[in-house]
Amino acid sequence: MFGSLGKKFADDIASQVQQKLGEHLSNKASETGTTEQATESLGQVTGRRKALFIGINYYGQNGELRGCINDVHNIKNFLSKNYKIDEVLVLTDDQTSNPRKMPTRQNILAAFRWLRNGAKSGDSLIFHYSGHGGSVKDTDGDEEDGMDETLIPVDYKQAGHIVDDEVHDVLVRGLPKGVRLTSISCHSESILDLPYIYTVNGDLQIIETSENEGIATLVGAGTRFLLDGNKKKAMTSIKEGMKHLMSSTSGGNSAAREKTIKTRSTEADVIQFSGCRDSQTSADAQIGGEATGAMSYALITSLKKNKNQNYTHLLKEMRTLLNGKYTQIPCMSAGRKLVLDDSFAI
Repeated sequence: MFGSLGKKFADDIASQVQQKLGEHLSNKASETGTTEQATESLGQVTGRRKALFIGINYYGQNGELRGCINDVHNIKNFLSKNYKIDEVLVLTDDQTSNPRKMPTRQNILAAFRWLRNGAKSGDSLIFHYSGHGGSVKDTDGDEEDGMDETLIPVDYKQAGHIVDDEVHDVLVRGLPKGVRLTSISCHSESILDLPYIYTVNGDLQIIETSENEGIATLVGAGTRFLLDGNKKKAMTSIKEGMKHLMSSTSGGNSAAREKTIKTRSTEADVIQFSGCRDSQTSADAQIGGEATGAMSYALITSLKKNKNQNYTHLLKEMRTLLNGKYTQIPCMSAGRKLVLDDSFAI
């Protein structure tokens, strides 16, 4: 209706409407009793620190990315400069001369085991992933949206994806009390299968998130159609919104959440920053002339401004930085009801 510039304008406005409404509904949850207070204290890091960094650009494959290896270098350099790290392992798909450093399915799972091996109370583990993610149908009833999230290794065509259930089982399950695991992932909010999702106020979200996402997506679709008349794109968004609404009213959300709390809660202090919600994708962006991930850029920029801000303030700052530029919404989750008003630390 309006040409390419008009369509871009319509997309931008619709995305902002969808994002703002989603944030508004999440904030209203705090006022209407659909959140609960976190109650458990975060332990102190007094021991060794180990870090695992994984970046996959998928060179020569469909869906090749540009910024994931840059992401690894940027996050690794920033954390190493500002925090003490004793051991580091890096898997990237430009290390072709060293097969053990390639981010294959086998090597990633082995790296998870390396990261947690010997961990004891007071130790800190850091996991950073930048690469493609996907989703497959949930088969054990622990996902609110009916889908398991996946990490996509460089050899996924031969070896397959790594499903979030397996990520949790290999990396998270059974970590001792007092161990801190900090995950920084460009991928979606439930890739570690953690049961507690935080609002920017530091409360725990207990409302079915699919309902909020469905309403926001439907309003965004209507806004887009009013602005550019694109029926095909509007219908795609409407189908997505209806999917979220249907899952929120089917009773599956509550049952899935209860199962996740029962089977995925942790004794360790497991905290995840993720680049987007399960229904979104994270951007491979061009920032300052360099290909990088929007979420990693937001994390580093926020911490450079104030290294001592607490976890929930950091989440809010990251969302503010990306607001209006990207549709993705950074999320934070944990393995137990942690009060995250301590300064961010690894």
